[in-house]
Amino acid sequence: MQQNSEHRLLISMMIAIVAGGVSGFIWGETMLSVAWMGQLFLTALKMLIVPLVAASIITGVAGLGDVRKLGRMGGISLGYYVCTTLIAVSIGLVMANLWQPGVGVDLASGSAASKPQVGDVSMTDLILSLVYPNIVDAAANMKLLPIIVFCILLAAALSTLGERGKPVIAFFEGLNDAMMRVVEWIMLFAPVGVFALIASKLGATGGGEAFVAQLAGLAKYALAVISGLLTHGIVLCAILFLVARRSVPSYLSHLATPLMTAFSTASSSATLPLTLDGVKNAGVDERARRFVLPLGATINMDGTALYEAVAVLFIAQAYGIELGFTQQILVLLTATMAAIGAAGIPEAGLVTMVMVLEAVGLPLDGIGLILAIDWLLDRCRTTINVFGDAVGAAVVDQLTGGSRPANDMVEMH
Repeated sequence: MQQNSEHRLLISMMIAIVAGGVSGFIWGETMLSVAWMGQLFLTALKMLIVPLVAASIITGVAGLGDVRKLGRMGGISLGYYVCTTLIAVSIGLVMANLWQPGVGVDLASGSAASKPQVGDVSMTDLILSLVYPNIVDAAANMKLLPIIVFCILLAAALSTLGERGKPVIAFFEGLNDAMMRVVEWIMLFAPVGVFALIASKLGATGGGEAFVAQLAGLAKYALAVISGLLTHGIVLCAILFLVARRSVPSYLSHLATPLMTAFSTASSSATLPLTLDGVKNAGVDERARRFVLPLGATINMDGTALYEAVAVLFIAQAYGIELGFTQQILVLLTATMAAIGAAGIPEAGLVTMVMVLEAVGLPLDGIGLILAIDWLLDRCRTTINVFGDAVGAAVVDQLTGGSRPANDMVEMH
C-alpha cells in the first residue's frame, strides 16, 4: 500500500512537471497568475519545519537509549554517520563551486522579487549562532541551528532520566508520527503546487534566451548533483575496502536488489527490509546490522545532504548572490543536521531544503526551478543513502569485532 501511494505521487508529480513546463513555455507570463498556489505549497512546508525538526531529532536521539550507555557500537555508528554526512556535504559544495550551475540562470530578473540580500557572517558569529537565549523566539524567527542544538541536548538529557523521561519522549514520538501524517497530507497537494511553481517560474522568463539559460542551468545542476553522488559512492567504496576490509564487488553483489528498490521507491525506510537481508547475505553480524541499519534509515542521509548543498549554491548563484566561506560552512552544518533529522520518506529532501534555505536566508522561490528534475535526483540520492547505511553496517561489524565469512574478507598486508 505504501509503495502504491509513492508510485502515485511520482506519476502525479511527473505529470505536474511536464504540464507546468509546457504551460510556462507556451503561455509565458500568463502563468504568473497561478504562482500563489506554489507559494501556498511552500508556505505549508515552511509551517512544518520547527515541529518537524524538534520531533524528529528528539525521537531520533532519544531512540538510541541512555547516551551514557551507548557503548562502542553506538559511538562508532554515530561517528560514521556524522563523518560521512560531512564528507557528502563537502563534496556537494565542491561540485557546486566547480560546475557553477546557477551562473547565467538569473532568477532575480524577470520575477517580482528583488535581488535578495544575504549578510556575511564571521566564524565567531557562526559559532555564537549555535545557541540562543530564547528558544521560543528562535522558533518564531526560524533560527534553526540553535533549535537543533537545543533538541539534541534535550533528547540526550531525557534519555538519562529513565522512567521519568519516558512520558516526554512518548509525547515527541506521537508528535513525530503526527507531523509525518501532516507531511503526507500536504504532499497530496504537491502535484498542484509543483505545477504552479514550475509554470510560473518558467513563465516569468518570457521564453527566448532566458528560458534556454534556465534549461542549461538545470542540466548543469543535475550533472553537479549526479557527479557528486558518484564521487561519494566511490568514497564509500574506499571506506568499505580500507576500513571494513570487504571485497567491494562481492559486497555490492548482495546489495543489488535493495539498491534497485531504493532507486525505484525513493524511500530508505521502504527499502530497509531488503537492505537487512542483503547485508545478512554479505555476512554482516546480526547485532551490527539490526542496530546500524534501522538507525541509518532515519538519520543517515548522505545523498540528501549532498543534494541540498548543491541546490543551495545553485539557487544562490541564480540570484547573483556569492556565498562566502563562513556562509558555506553554515550550509555545511545546517545541511548535515537537516539530513540527520530527515525522515526516510519520498520528498523528505524537499522539506529539509526549505530548512537549509531559511537558515542561509535565501528565498524559497528558487525551489520551483529545481523541482522540475527533482523526481530523478530524489531516486539517485536515496540510492546513495541506502548504500551508505549498508557500508556503515560493515564498518561497525569490522570495528566491533563481528564475525563474517572468510571468503568475503579482503586480505590486508
